[in-house]
Amino acid sequence: MPQASRYSDEQIETLLNELSAVLAKHHTPTDLSLMVLGNMITHVINTSVSPEQRKTLARSFSEALLSSIREPDTH
Repeated sequence: MPQASRYSDEQIETLLNELSAVLAKHHTPTDLSLMVLGNMITHVINTSVSPEQRKTLARSFSEALLSSIREPDTH
C-alpha cells in the first residue's frame, strides 16, 4: 500500500524536472546518472540521518526502489 506523502505532487514534479534537466543538459549517460544519483542519496543519508537510522532508511529506500521498478509485460 503506497504511503501518503507530506509533499505535494507539484513539489515532487518540480524537483524531478529540474534534476532531469541538469542530467539532460550534460548529456549524461544512464550509468553516470545512476552513479551520481546514488552518490547524492548516500550523501543525503550520511549528512541528514542519525547514524543509528541510516541502514534502516537505506534498506527502506532500496525496497521502495525495487517495488517501483516496472516489470516487462509478458504475454
